[in-house]
Amino acid sequence: MMDAIGGYFSLELPCHEEYHKDALRLNTGRNCLEYILLARQYTKVYIPYYTCEVILEPFKKLGVAYTFYSINQDFEIADTIRLKTDEAILYTNYYGLKSQYVQKLAAQYGNQLIVDSTQAFFALPVVGVDTFYTCRKYFGVPDGAYLYSDVVLSDDMEQDVSFNHLSFLAKRIDVGAEEGYADFNEHEEKLNGQPIRTMSRLTGRLMRSIDYGAVALQRRTNFIQLHSALASSNELCVELEPDNVPMVYPYLTKRSGLREFLIENRVYVAKYWPNVLAWVHEDSLEHRFATYMLPLPIDQRYGYEQLDFMLHLLLKNN
Repeated sequence: MMDAIGGYFSLELPCHEEYHKDALRLNTGRNCLEYILLARQYTKVYIPYYTCEVILEPFKKLGVAYTFYSINQDFEIADTIRLKTDEAILYTNYYGLKSQYVQKLAAQYGNQLIVDSTQAFFALPVVGVDTFYTCRKYFGVPDGAYLYSDVVLSDDMEQDVSFNHLSFLAKRIDVGAEEGYADFNEHEEKLNGQPIRTMSRLTGRLMRSIDYGAVALQRRTNFIQLHSALASSNELCVELEPDNVPMVYPYLTKRSGLREFLIENRVYVAKYWPNVLAWVHEDSLEHRFATYMLPLPIDQRYGYEQLDFMLHLLLKNN
């Protein structure tokens, strides 16, 4: 139906082409995974210990079995996993830095590989490999996800509506990050248990307002700035491959109180993922990552000045 003509104005947004214009557009990343599980009818999926607990939601909902596996220091699969014909393996493209490794896994497992690219929005999918992305980890939108798959569910899906989920985004602009944080947490809770829907018109329009080339360039530039200053003290050996557009700069250090010090100075650093501590042994690599990993922000909102301030804090606390 044609939009109304005249009357009050809506948000004024530039209009570009969506980055994942050929993907199926859904409401959340976990629902992309649910879609895959429903369409493929897997009996069991191998998933990493080092992942967010929300990934379990579709497995529990559908009653699909899952088995955890370990990763190594390079965020690559440490276990030997042989799949039966009705099984799959889920791999996370960690921090948007493991695209070349995804290619190797695709050669090994073919269409029994599922790629969680929720941390790797700009990583292009491998043909024939089910791959899903979320919008919220890279951009200021309330929801939205993209799925590449060659299987199609026959069920008609209702379209999501997002206009009532914008308060935390608006508050951050209008009254500051701290004032919107409670709304953000409330919104995150509301995403649990959502049925599979197609992406809302609002989120789709917001995603078409983004200059993806500028975003990619700024993220890579920021990553390089932090890496130049922190590589020598980072316990991880991280590399920025030519086509990677990272979500964060993963900084592994056992320096006590550093996360708290950054937060006290309004540099908000997330913790990936507290649930892992209950899943693994204290001496495991995943426990170490979940305890000491600092995902430092390098996104498109920031430039040299903000990153220099962050580096000052990090070096001051050294």
